[in-house]
Amino acid sequence: MRLVVATCQVDYAGRLTAHLPLATRVLMIKADGSVLVHSDGGSYKPLNWMSPPCTLREGTTEDGQIEWTVTNPKTDDTLRILLTEIFSDSSHVLGIDPGLQKDGVEKHLQELLAEHPATLSPGLTLVRREYPTAIGPVDLMCRDEAGASVAVEIKRRGDIDGVEQLTRYLELLNRDPLLSPVRGIFAAQEIKPQARVLATDRGIACALVDYDALRGLDDPSHRLF
Repeated sequence: MRLVVATCQVDYAGRLTAHLPLATRVLMIKADGSVLVHSDGGSYKPLNWMSPPCTLREGTTEDGQIEWTVTNPKTDDTLRILLTEIFSDSSHVLGIDPGLQKDGVEKHLQELLAEHPATLSPGLTLVRREYPTAIGPVDLMCRDEAGASVAVEIKRRGDIDGVEQLTRYLELLNRDPLLSPVRGIFAAQEIKPQARVLATDRGIACALVDYDALRGLDDPSHRLF
């Protein structure tokens, strides 16, 4: 992983356009090729990013300033980063990450819902558990009866942070023309009223999960191994 702290200007062009004026930020280039732009605020959400596969080309402008151009071969998305001053530039080998270890109930919820996705929405089928993205894995990636992509975020207790997390995943996934359009389902044993209002406002479906009922569906006698 390469980490660069620099004063930079960032311009994104693709399905939409976005501009970040000059400011000091952290630029993160991961081993998978993804590029993320972070500020000192805003928790862990990047201000902008380009997910893999993408190519980073380092060059200079006509007036000699450093300019990075990040492109995605599958789309017309382009991220241009103008660096006016670099404070730090370092690379680190992180090795293989074992992944997030969830607590017992939440992990078991994910396993059970992966086996029985139709309990969330009729006709829903599983594509993959822990679907990878540049900002973390989506708990379940599914398809509905019409073949459309559905991202599922699973929590024991659903609050606003969980809705925000799923929103970030959806923003990223909908940039991929092979997946778009992607809708979301926020699944939890308990969903706080504020979280439900926020999810509804963002077009995210909410699903209450009955853990005991799901455990009843998980009959070990029906397993081959």
